[in-house]
Amino acid sequence: MNKMLLRSALALTIALGAPVSSAQAPAPDLLLKTVTLEVVAIVLQDRDIRGNPAMVADLVETKILPLFDFPRMTQNAAARSWLAASPQQQKALTAEFRTLLVRTYSTALSSYHDQIIEFKPLRGAAGDREVTVRSVIRQSGAAPMSMDYEMEKLPQGWKVYDIKLDGVSLITTYRETFADTVRDSGMDGLIKLLADKNRLGDARFRSHKTGDFFLPTMLVHALASRASFFK
Repeated sequence: MNKMLLRSALALTIALGAPVSSAQAPAPDLLLKTVTLEVVAIVLQDRDIRGNPAMVADLVETKILPLFDFPRMTQNAAARSWLAASPQQQKALTAEFRTLLVRTYSTALSSYHDQIIEFKPLRGAAGDREVTVRSVIRQSGAAPMSMDYEMEKLPQGWKVYDIKLDGVSLITTYRETFADTVRDSGMDGLIKLLADKNRLGDARFRSHKTGDFFLPTMLVHALASRASFFK
């Protein structure tokens, strides 16, 4: 992967490693660009991190996770089922959904290709609390793919609450499956299903040494074949 793409697609969070006030928070598009450059620097400087699941997972935990609003992402994916869930169920579901998304990023960081990412100028007013940061992923021999980040401004800074690939929402993609599972097995059934699949995925992830993955590719796979995850 071209260094520019690696910088743009894998990093998503170092600037959020330390809490910052809302007033000090950089513009959301600048945040994504800056954070991407920093995380990529870590990957490029330490080749041992690629193919090392423990190191990859640690990088994701410390550098990538702070950028995402997992409670909102989970609530949006669960939709009406969220309101009927107990606080304990909401907490458990959020934890399992977080694990699912984290593994996607961890696998992506294990390897990379020659894509290039371009961030588009940010649209919106200075006082907007929610924005869309738009980008385009380019790769030789393939059609360009849009990758847009839906972000909200919180007291601790800008957070991603959805990702759209070629207009397809990650959250919306999971919503139907979540609803079907809750209808058939209840909220506890959904939590158990996610937990079981995460355990299986963890075993596969821990045994994975090399791979042919890139962040957008993995997310596209998740969007296109999310039903297979629940089989």
